[in-house]
Amino acid sequence: MKLLMVVLLAATGVGCGYSKPATMPVQPGTKPAIAQLVPPSTAAGSSQFTLEVDGTNFGSQALVKFNGAAMTTTFVSATKVTATIPASAVSIANPAIPVTVTNPGTPGGLYGGGTAAATSAAMSFQVN
Repeated sequence: MKLLMVVLLAATGVGCGYSKPATMPVQPGTKPAIAQLVPPSTAAGSSQFTLEVDGTNFGSQALVKFNGAAMTTTFVSATKVTATIPASAVSIANPAIPVTVTNPGTPGGLYGGGTAAATSAAMSFQVN
C-alpha cells in the first residue's frame, strides 16, 4: 500500500505541469532621432564646448557618441540632451564627424524580457 502511494504521488508530481518558466524575448528599444546639432560646426583647435542635440525619443539615460566615443551626456528632456565635447575631439579639421544618441536597453525580469539598446541614425558635425 505504501509503495502504491509513493508511485501515485510520483506520477502526480511528474504530470502536474512543473517546468521551467517561459521566457520573454528582449523587445526592441525606443529608437531616438536627431533633428539638429547646436552648434552644427566648430573651428579646428577649439576649446571644450557643450553640444546640444535636439530630436525625439531621448531616454533619461541617453548617451551621445561623438565620432564613436561616448561623451559625458546630460538629459534635459525627451527632445534635448547635451554633451561635453573635449578639445581633443576637435583638434583637427573633419567635414563629417558622426554624432549619435543611444537609449540603453532595460534589463528583463525573472521571466526575461526587457528592451534592447537603440541608436539613432548619425548626423554629421563639421570641424572646419
